[in-house]
Amino acid sequence: MSDSRPLVAHVMHRFDTGGLENGVVNLINHMPANSYRHAVIALTDITDFKKRIQRPDVQFFALNKSPGHVLWIYPQLFRLFRRIKPAIVHTRNLAALEAAVPAWAAGVPARIHGEHGRDVGDFDGTNKKLQWIRRIYSPFVKHYIALSQDLAHYLAHPVGIGAKRVTQIYNGVDANRFHPSTERQNIPGSPFNSVGVCLIGTAGRMQTVKDQTNLARAFVLSIQAAPALREKLRLVMVGDGPLRLESLAILEAAGLAQLAWLPGERGDIPDIMRGLDCFVLPSLGEGISNTILEAMASGLPVIATDVGGNPELVQEGRTGKLVPAADPDALAQAIVSLALSPEKARAMGYAGRKRIEAQFSMKAMVNSYEQIYDRLLGRMLRSTGN
Repeated sequence: MSDSRPLVAHVMHRFDTGGLENGVVNLINHMPANSYRHAVIALTDITDFKKRIQRPDVQFFALNKSPGHVLWIYPQLFRLFRRIKPAIVHTRNLAALEAAVPAWAAGVPARIHGEHGRDVGDFDGTNKKLQWIRRIYSPFVKHYIALSQDLAHYLAHPVGIGAKRVTQIYNGVDANRFHPSTERQNIPGSPFNSVGVCLIGTAGRMQTVKDQTNLARAFVLSIQAAPALREKLRLVMVGDGPLRLESLAILEAAGLAQLAWLPGERGDIPDIMRGLDCFVLPSLGEGISNTILEAMASGLPVIATDVGGNPELVQEGRTGKLVPAADPDALAQAIVSLALSPEKARAMGYAGRKRIEAQFSMKAMVNSYEQIYDRLLGRMLRSTGN
């Protein structure tokens, strides 16, 4: 028996741990099952991260694409689209934008492209080549979704996409899964669960754009600036990647490795959030950070770099602090300020939770995507007379 629900094919470079991928998981898991079917297409590979998707009717396709722009991926995608017949192909970020061409050739009626964050090496969006590439593909895209006002402005102005073709939708956060605790919880496996410590932490892929080495340097500077904090300030850096060993080396060189815990990748981020006193995001570039949203939902004050969509989430002085990117001195000052003012930090965390409940709910995000999907399919049906 055929399934009358339209199929949405979500196309991305790789399906692995990350903010973009987490957003796809949340969208699929929380969208009403009677609305749309879903398929996840990774141009490269799909990891065990797919287990985060709770619906049993989702299809997964890994195309094992080689690095760079490889033309043979076009016929491969064309054949896949003709076989699974999606009503919507939803590409995400520049690495997957090329899939819009075979989607158009295969007759997919609705082709959406999402911009989730800045390109590596172009954190300020000034790279003319990357703007040009987006313009070249724009005739094959029906509509764009930008996760932040910053990215919507980028598409409309430097790239030149008409404003009517761009919708800005914030990520939503599961405020039931990420919620505050009445007092800081113990983190399983952490050496810093004793009463009286002030635990600052971060979580995410430990790659250049996330700049965790900046946080490691800032932690060292914090202890040097306020030696009394050596007795209680502790650092947790969750995640794996090339910056993990670099961060550890910085801490070891300063003789402070015993005050930090770098457990690698973990699957219990909600529990870790409830075990922190403050969340720090030292990124060089961001779209709309899922981890900031999760930290705010967990009732944590947030210290973040003033890049991308971060200032759209963190209200300076109210829900946290914003500091310049790649400035360990400024980051250290913010850390010391909140570590020495725990009541102020808790008030910021409370305000952050209230902001999540009012403006960044999962329901609001899912409804916005559904409205875009419905509108584009409705427009296609009217234009074809069906």
